Amino acid sequence: MIYKMISKKREAWLASKDCQITDIVNYITSTSKMRDAQTEAITTYLFLKIACDNKPLYQLMNAGAFNNIDIQELELKSNTRAFLNNNPGAAALLEYASLTDDAGTIISPKVVKQIKDAPESIDYESVFKSLFYDISYTDYLFSLPMGAGKTYLMAAFIYLDLYFAQNEPDNKAFAHNFIIFAPSGLKTSVVPSLRTIQHFDPSWVIPEPAASDLKRKLIFEVLDQNKSAKKSNKTKNPNVQKIAIHQPLDTLFGLVAVTNAEKVILDRIQEKDGQIIMFEKSDDEKDRQANELRNLIGKLPQLSIFIDEVHHAATNNKKLRAVVTKWMENKTLTSVIGFSGTPYLEKAEKLDVADKLTIASSEISNIVHYYPLIQGIGNFLKVPAVKIAANNERLDITEKGIREFLDKYKDIVYYDGTIAKIGVYCGNIETLEEQVYPLAVRIAEEYGLNPSEAVLKFHGGNKKYPIPVDSALSFESLDKPFSRVRIVLLVQIGKEGWDCRSLTGIILSQEGDCSTNMVLQTSCRCLRQVERGNPETALIYLNESNAKILNTQLEKQHHISIKEFENGSTNPTATIKRYDRTTYLKLPKIDFYQLKINYRTLVIDESLSVSENISASIQEAKKDQIIKEAVFKQGLDITDIQTKSSEDGLVLANYNTWLYNIVKEGFGYISISDLNRHNYKLMAVFEAITYKRDGNTYFSSNYDIQAINANIRKAFYKKRSFETNEELIPEEASLLKVENFKREIEVQDISAFYPDEKTVENIILDDKGKLKLTPKEQKMLKFAEETGQTNIAEMLKKQTISHPMKDKAFHYLPYKADSGFERTFLDEILKLDVVRTEGIEVYYNGDRALTEFKIKCYKKNSAKWSYIGMYTPDFLVIKRRDKKIYKAVIVETKGRIYANDPSFKDKRTFMETAFTEKNNEIFGYDRFEYLYLEDNLSENDRIMTTAKTIEKFFKEN
Repeated sequence: MIYKMISKKREAWLASKDCQITDIVNYITSTSKMRDAQTEAITTYLFLKIACDNKPLYQLMNAGAFNNIDIQELELKSNTRAFLNNNPGAAALLEYASLTDDAGTIISPKVVKQIKDAPESIDYESVFKSLFYDISYTDYLFSLPMGAGKTYLMAAFIYLDLYFAQNEPDNKAFAHNFIIFAPSGLKTSVVPSLRTIQHFDPSWVIPEPAASDLKRKLIFEVLDQNKSAKKSNKTKNPNVQKIAIHQPLDTLFGLVAVTNAEKVILDRIQEKDGQIIMFEKSDDEKDRQANELRNLIGKLPQLSIFIDEVHHAATNNKKLRAVVTKWMENKTLTSVIGFSGTPYLEKAEKLDVADKLTIASSEISNIVHYYPLIQGIGNFLKVPAVKIAANNERLDITEKGIREFLDKYKDIVYYDGTIAKIGVYCGNIETLEEQVYPLAVRIAEEYGLNPSEAVLKFHGGNKKYPIPVDSALSFESLDKPFSRVRIVLLVQIGKEGWDCRSLTGIILSQEGDCSTNMVLQTSCRCLRQVERGNPETALIYLNESNAKILNTQLEKQHHISIKEFENGSTNPTATIKRYDRTTYLKLPKIDFYQLKINYRTLVIDESLSVSENISASIQEAKKDQIIKEAVFKQGLDITDIQTKSSEDGLVLANYNTWLYNIVKEGFGYISISDLNRHNYKLMAVFEAITYKRDGNTYFSSNYDIQAINANIRKAFYKKRSFETNEELIPEEASLLKVENFKREIEVQDISAFYPDEKTVENIILDDKGKLKLTPKEQKMLKFAEETGQTNIAEMLKKQTISHPMKDKAFHYLPYKADSGFERTFLDEILKLDVVRTEGIEVYYNGDRALTEFKIKCYKKNSAKWSYIGMYTPDFLVIKRRDKKIYKAVIVETKGRIYANDPSFKDKRTFMETAFTEKNNEIFGYDRFEYLYLEDNLSENDRIMTTAKTIEKFFKEN
């Protein structure tokens, strides 16, 4: 439970002046791409990396790095107090033993008493070493529930490490290279893990251009081949080759290798009589190859190891720690980072503290961050309805579950085009084929569904019932919009590691449909949310025995009941009342000109040979797929380089699905019927870019499939050019989009709103003429003025003033500003003398959902304009004439961490070009001024710049 101590210390650090990550955390929050669970984990990760120097947990605990208790506030003997003051490790163990679990039970009252009575009787460093498994390296575990996005979190950690490492290359806290151990029990988990990390957008956590620069530097490798080259007397471990080609290794930066620890890293390691045997001096070729790979990985500079679903590695923990300890001898290891949704031990482990004194815990002890499952329900997980059948007959439960699912979800189509589906788990293949499948077919027909489309059988096959044709591809495609499957019948598949967001129901009708220890994980398979931020529900149908197991596992692992599981998160929220003041202020719409670029398409080449172009589509898409085979001798130095062609594509291929993707990626330009007219040529291309293995068809790794798809679409395009001309379109916009304005909103953080609730209430009362002193208060004011009690008089007068600028600002209340800098600027500008005395008004415009005033921005390349996006100004400073907005200053406030974002820089360039004195008439902005401010300016410089700009602009003419 040290994560409770770490969490408190982290929050104190984040709020302190010593925190160096305020800008990066604000940036991550502002992008709104990472879930709260991920953002919290990132802050913990950076706290441990930066504030704690990435040290091992036993060292940090012994040094009191996570201590929060105030020793002076405790009731202690004077000698104990003195001992604790001088021994931070003792204070740390006291705080740890005093922690309470979710039921309010103290971890160890006996240890607390022992420390208070005889603190010198405990060897604290030894206790902490034992607590963290006697390992000397940095080993942190992050516990987040299924669906929280652990793989994306890994990607975020990778980019953040590289971001800081690039700035501080000699800082050993930050990794340069990474190896990811995918779950050992999941055969198909390696490639999806890599693909997820490859698709991660680093600009979600790191500002541009650094994000794009780092993404270009990343090198991805899959270490999944456990066979050596045949007919060769040379060591040719293909996994070794994949790493060895990236020479020189001592300066390697940005390698991300994904592998299966059990099959690759721990290969040929045995445990005998409690000892780990690696056969390092064996003459056996397989032993030699396994050691060769381990030795090479151990030489990768500043390596960080990520272990996904770390509980799967529990059976191999001793082996893995032996390997990592061996790597530590090279002093190249940065850290081991684990991830798990179920970081619990099968039985509680006892930690010896002193003679006959122990602490027992069923949690893995090195958890540094914990996000409860219940907080994910209704947040990023679907809200489940758990139905427990009174009748324990398999077919009765299955029928009721499928029917209830179809009654509720048959017409559900999610935003991405996928349809809701239910997973039905069967104990064995015979049960699926002979009992459940006929039932599912009958129900599907009754609901007007085509069973051949709506019902999928997916199992490993046996002598009687072979693997259903194309079932693997259909299973892989369940989360695609073209999948029409509604009912998925499964045997020993999809219990863990199955990421299907459109799965909306689960049926476990009998004990044994999945292993007992997997009931919770299997039940949660249907909880992944499809659309972020949109409340979704799910259905879990269980028999009584599985329901009891589920409740037991929820109570043991998450300290909640099924009822609490169904209710989900109860995060406290605050209700913010909002007020529209545009009518009170008589705020007119703002009229301005919007630049419009008209495009005219010109066909410059009428000739088009689609068939020839299709045939040529693969010519430029063949990869330079050469694997360098290295022969290693002493120290793994390369002594020979050879080349050969390789075929290791792992993406399943289907002709019709391929055509569908070509059409989908073309955004409607071509259709399936267009492609079908060239079926003969396309089939030839498909044959060329695929290969068969083990009865399945895969895309070849020797071709860039995306490039081929693009080339085929280009085959239908006639060569074109474009002519453009500019036009100024008069527009008018309201500063408040009333249809999007809600009178009350629920929020979890009120700090982003300005002004505070009391000021808002006073302004509204003032608008209504109700902010007045009572007769008694008026008498008190008069008496205070007559007797010279100025302090009391001023205090009473302030009660009649809501805000000195209330009639020149706040067209709605309260404002929700994106950053603290915006709120600071608003506070500053409303205090400027020039604003208060010249009839100038200031309005916040930065909430894109609540304003109509947005400017289309363009970028000029050569003589042509290209549209780059819509720009929403942060503030509008205006002056009226004849009740209309006469002149306006557009103010953009930008934190320096966002200033280099390329998309914003282009918009800023357009605005600064359009609003120059030379161009403002061309763009119709002669009544506007543009002011850009960054938060790297001092407060005084910022105020002076703003005041001078406003004074000069509004006093002209």
